[in-house]
Amino acid sequence: MNRYKKISGLFVLGLMAGLVLSVVSCGRQESLSFGDEIEQVARWIRSSAVKTEVGTTWPAVPGDNETINNTLYSGTPGVVLFFLESFHATGDVGYLENARLGADYLLVTQEEEKGAGLYVGLSGIGYCLEETYKATRDTKYRQGVLQCLDLLKERAEEKDKGIQWGETTDIISGNAGTGLFLLHIAEEWEDEAEAVLEMARQVGDRLLAVGIPADTGTKWTMNPQYPRLMPNFSHGTAGIAYFLASLYRKTKEQKYLDGALAGAKYLKSVAKTDNDACLIFHHEPEGEDLFYLGWCHGPVGTARLFYRLYQITNKQEWMGWVEKGARSILNSGIPDQEVPGFWNNVGVCCGSAGVAEFFLSLFQIIRKQEYLDFAEKLTDQILNKATQDETGMWWVQAEHRSRPDFLQAQTNLMQGAAGIGLWLLRLQEHRRGQMPLIVLPDNPFL
Repeated sequence: MNRYKKISGLFVLGLMAGLVLSVVSCGRQESLSFGDEIEQVARWIRSSAVKTEVGTTWPAVPGDNETINNTLYSGTPGVVLFFLESFHATGDVGYLENARLGADYLLVTQEEEKGAGLYVGLSGIGYCLEETYKATRDTKYRQGVLQCLDLLKERAEEKDKGIQWGETTDIISGNAGTGLFLLHIAEEWEDEAEAVLEMARQVGDRLLAVGIPADTGTKWTMNPQYPRLMPNFSHGTAGIAYFLASLYRKTKEQKYLDGALAGAKYLKSVAKTDNDACLIFHHEPEGEDLFYLGWCHGPVGTARLFYRLYQITNKQEWMGWVEKGARSILNSGIPDQEVPGFWNNVGVCCGSAGVAEFFLSLFQIIRKQEYLDFAEKLTDQILNKATQDETGMWWVQAEHRSRPDFLQAQTNLMQGAAGIGLWLLRLQEHRRGQMPLIVLPDNPFL
C-alpha cells in the first residue's frame, strides 16, 4: 500500500502548533518550535553539500570529501530520506528540492556501488529512489529502481541452493538485507512482485543452506572468513531470522518460518534473562560478557525478530520476549549513566535515537506510559547533547565503542544528524497523531 495516500495535506497545522522542545546550545538553553528545530538540523546538513553536475551529495563528515558515499548507512540515501520526511511533515518544498537533488545524484552514480546490501550496497540506493518516486511521482526515479533491480539480477551468483551476492549474510551489507529490499519492492509494486519475490525466495534458500546447526536451533556467521560470530540484528542470527520470518509472512512457505524459529530458539538459549529481561552477548568467542543495548547488537534490533514472530503466530510468548528486551534497557540505568554497551552516542545504530524509536513503537502497540516516558527522556538527552550555532544543529559523538576519544559530527542516517532528525520528526508526528512516511524495510512496528 502507498503510505503517502494515508496523509491528508502537508501537515501545515503541525507547524503552526509550535510545539516546543529545548536544545542546549553553546552553554545556554534555547526554545525551538518543531519547524525551527528541523530546519536547524537541515541547515547544518545543507552547509556540507557538495554540488555536482548530476546532483548533490553530502560527505559523511562535513568538509571531508573522502567520506562521500552512496550507502544508506552513512551516505547520501539517508540524507535524502531525512529531507523527504521533513517535506511531508512541514510542507516546505525546499526540503523536497534537496531530496530530489540527492536522488538525482544517486540515479547517475548508483552503478558505481559494488555491494548489494541494504545499508551498504545497491539495495539501500534502490529503497531511497523508490521513496523519492512515491513522493514525487517522477518516473525517472522509478526507472532508477528498475535499474537497481537489473543490476542485482546481473550480479547475483547462483549457488547449489539459491542465490547470493558474495558470502556475507547479514542485514547491513549482506544477503539478508538485500532480501528485505526485494520483499519491500514485492509489497509496493504489483507489476514487479512475482519476479522480485522469486529472487527473495532464492536468497532465503541460500541462507537456509548456510545456517550452522547449534545445540539448540540454528545460527549464522556474518561471513565464513570472519573470526567472530555476532548473534544480534545487524550482523548475525537475529537479522537473518528476521528476513526469513518476513519471507514466510509473504510466501507462507513453512521452511522459511522453520528457519526463523530455529534462529529464535538459538537466541533464546544464549540469552541472559536475569530479572525477567533479555540480553544477548555481542560476539563469540571472547565477547560473551559484552552486551550492547541498541539497534545493531542489542535488544532494539533483536526484538524486531521477536515482534515479527508475534505478528506471524499471534503467540503472546513472542511479545513477551519483546518486552524482556525493553526491560533489559529500562533496568540498565541509561541514559543517566553510560554502560559498556551504550557509550557517548545518540545515533540510530548504536545510541539513543534508535532506542527512543523502539520505545515509542512499543508504546504505540502496548500503550504502556513508561515506554513513552522513556522515549521522551532519551529525547531530552539527545537534545541536551546537541551543538548549535549559525550553521545549524548537530551532534558530536563516538561512533565506535572501542575508540571513545575519536569524536566526529556526521550528516548521515545511522551515525549522524539525518537519522537523529528523522527520530525528532517521528516523535513530533506522534504528538500530532500522524504516521511517519519513511519506514525502513527492517522495521516491523509500522
